Amino acid sequence: MFEPVLLKNIDAPDGHLLSTYEAGGGYQALAKVLREHTPDEVVDLVKQSNLRGRGGAGFPTGMKWGFVPKRADKPKYLCCNADEGEPGTFKDRIIMESAPHQLVEGLAVSAYAIGAETAYVYVRGEYVKAIRRLEQAIAEARQKGYLGAGVLGSDFNFTIHIHCGAGAYICGEETAMLESLEGKRAQPRLKPPFPAVAGLYASPTVINNVETLACVPHIVMRGPHWFRAIGPDKSPGPKLYCVSGQVRKPGLYELPMGIPLRELVEHAGGPLPGRRIKAVIPGGVSAPVIAGDGLDVGMDFDSLAAAGSMLGSAGVIVIDDSTCMVKVATRIIEFFHHESCGKCTPCREGLNWAVKVLRRIEAGDGAPGDLEQLEKLCKGIFGNTFCALGDGAAMGLRAALAHFRNEFVAHIDERRCPFH
Repeated sequence: MFEPVLLKNIDAPDGHLLSTYEAGGGYQALAKVLREHTPDEVVDLVKQSNLRGRGGAGFPTGMKWGFVPKRADKPKYLCCNADEGEPGTFKDRIIMESAPHQLVEGLAVSAYAIGAETAYVYVRGEYVKAIRRLEQAIAEARQKGYLGAGVLGSDFNFTIHIHCGAGAYICGEETAMLESLEGKRAQPRLKPPFPAVAGLYASPTVINNVETLACVPHIVMRGPHWFRAIGPDKSPGPKLYCVSGQVRKPGLYELPMGIPLRELVEHAGGPLPGRRIKAVIPGGVSAPVIAGDGLDVGMDFDSLAAAGSMLGSAGVIVIDDSTCMVKVATRIIEFFHHESCGKCTPCREGLNWAVKVLRRIEAGDGAPGDLEQLEKLCKGIFGNTFCALGDGAAMGLRAALAHFRNEFVAHIDERRCPFH
């Protein structure tokens, strides 16, 4: 029986308060590293755990920390990406609202490890409750000596600032987020240089996701071998899955990494009465759709990549047989077109034309050659943009065309949507 780790006290009425967090062992990890470990030893602990980033890319966290120069002429920064703009994703919001001190302690331990004294939490502005809870948690932690000058009597100084975003999906991309933090228009930067060398204010910067940082105190207290014993060795640890769409019990589920997608859907109650699962989007709308006959795939980075999709933000969207996949594809590409920052011509123009073609097909005005045109547009977008926004849109549309081409053809041949 799997025991929740990150969501252990998520239903406690006062779970967001410092007193509740301390009663459950909160801030012991911070005290332990300050008392017993050097920064390099903390980095090594995280490397041994094989914690991979929970924000989407799945890059090894300890390796990312190791890229930060040991000696730098400029201050080092830690940035927490809490923008969470991926449709179908709400795990970070729950942590910030219900267990904010878990994030605060994760930030403190991580900052100590990389030698940073300042952290920024970039939160999407719509998360009003999460922002207020974080502000309260930071104030409580500072009053008890977990933040500020000389944390817990050590020579480690640490400050956390909250920065509210303005609802731009592109700020989920790390370098666009840095541009926004610096007061500029949020557009991705050309890499290299990478943020670990020249990030915020051209200084060494580590950027991690909320869920990633929340894992760190548990690794410190329980050890990297405990973490690696949960799920597959290449993608270990507890994982938060956001399940939405046409299921009986949508919600947030904490389960081992690598759980079969079919089993995860069963945890969420399975399909609605009298319905059959047609497809599942496993990692937010930027992840290619998986057809209903492929649900035995493991929900981890490597298994989903082998199946032609990706774990992404683990925003699992279940689609049943009452839904038109042409409409789904159209809505997703409309979203990406709207959220494109416009910096790259292939993304800006390619998604514009893809939306026009898809809307025409969905309205019953499709023409012969439209599907070939969509495939040509995907080819022109994929791999030719500054960031992964265009890639995600192209991969998703390609998957919909591959798995459900018959529905697209039916729209064109019948000159109407067969589902409406």
